Amino acid sequence: MTRIAVIGTGFGGLAVAVRLKQAGIDDLVLFEKSDDVGGVWRENTYPGAACDVPSHLYSLSFAPKADWSRRFAPQEEIHQYLRDVARDFDVLRHIRFSTEVLAAAFDETTATWRLTLSGGREHEADVLIAATGQLSRPSRPDVPGLDRFEGAIFHSAQWDHGHDLTGERVAVLGTGASAIQFVPEIAPRTATLSVFQRSAPYVLAKPDRAYTERAKKAFARVPGLLRLSREGNYFSNELRSLGFNTEPRLLFAHRARCRRHLRSVVSDPELRKKLTPTDPMGCKRILMSNDWYQALQLPQVEVVTDRIAEVREHSIVTADGTEREVDAIVLGTGFAATEFLVPMRIAGRDGVDLHEQWKGGASAYLGTVVPNFPNLFVLYGPNTNLGHNSIIVMLEAQIGWVVQAVRAIGRRRVLEVRRDVAEAFDAWVQERLGHTVFAGGCRSWYLTESGRNTQNWPASTLTFRRRLRRLDLADFEPAPDPLGGSVGQH
Repeated sequence: MTRIAVIGTGFGGLAVAVRLKQAGIDDLVLFEKSDDVGGVWRENTYPGAACDVPSHLYSLSFAPKADWSRRFAPQEEIHQYLRDVARDFDVLRHIRFSTEVLAAAFDETTATWRLTLSGGREHEADVLIAATGQLSRPSRPDVPGLDRFEGAIFHSAQWDHGHDLTGERVAVLGTGASAIQFVPEIAPRTATLSVFQRSAPYVLAKPDRAYTERAKKAFARVPGLLRLSREGNYFSNELRSLGFNTEPRLLFAHRARCRRHLRSVVSDPELRKKLTPTDPMGCKRILMSNDWYQALQLPQVEVVTDRIAEVREHSIVTADGTEREVDAIVLGTGFAATEFLVPMRIAGRDGVDLHEQWKGGASAYLGTVVPNFPNLFVLYGPNTNLGHNSIIVMLEAQIGWVVQAVRAIGRRRVLEVRRDVAEAFDAWVQERLGHTVFAGGCRSWYLTESGRNTQNWPASTLTFRRRLRRLDLADFEPAPDPLGGSVGQH
């Protein structure tokens, strides 16, 4: 039995543990299904994996790092950063590694969460914090015959480092954020590389560079310089919220930059036409790369825009009848982002099933709490994803609010958001989303099959931070009376 149970040890799980400990709340345990911390940065080890948010901003405000190697850090360095945070802030002793949470049920008689763990074990906690993120479950495409393929096949988030692609005929399915990083890494050593593209992404040149030793020393020694860099990156990115969330036409300058980048790198008009986006800018993730277009022009590389009709034992057949022999298939098809907290079974008050409640699309008040699920908090929850800034900013806003909520639970035992408050908030989110670039009409991982956007925040991060600055007990159900009734707010 602990006061708090946290699921996951990525940015969200580690950060909430640190902030709780700093608030004097030390009775907590973190459950991690793997044998190491790191979340998405532990799992995604594909060649070329790196962040597309500047390093100084893609780090925790209470754990600044002056010696990032590059302006946009590679995966290995971010993973090590999270290991360092867990060690430096004394979180490791609270973590139970190789322990997966299979199910959680709220016990109304004791006002506790009962967790079912892998190996048949159980655990009880007053508060449950889910920090599993939106990008933890690889998505496998629904392609006829994919299971028949007899060659090597793996997802970018489950990279098979034991399989050498050198000299092989390789197919890559997808042209998203992962593919534009690993394709340039593997393309030069393949015999042939067929990149199957459903729709062309917008790609900007990546303003990346290595930090000099002199710069690292300056960030470490000059007071305020590292914070100035972080804040400068933050406000520069925040300005883009106007284009993403208020007036999409304001993205015209970024659209022009993408087109110039494409024209300057790709000279072949036929290939350039294939790589020219047709979706409204921003309705899918905008990508950054300095070698994506170059890789696609290598003589052994082909961009295929015809729909895949079927996969056979050793080949892929497209709708135009062309059959391409392949030895390996790499799935760059992203994640099942709209399936929050899957595959865990979560039962709330009166046995309500969370996934049944969310069958029309996940929603949570402030992306964090859900009616019928007292003392449950979701980090990087529904509608907290961004197209314009760092998710770390959103996470830290949530975490500050959650710490306030945990303190309130200490006084009243149960904290459950009012249904009318949650529904009003969700209506506001969905109405606002209708005016953003995410409503541009394209298919993206932001949307459920029914077309509901369960991922994105439709306003600035400044707005989100303001709304989560102070916990308002009026947003929650009256505290239960120990004698069976209820008591008013206090």
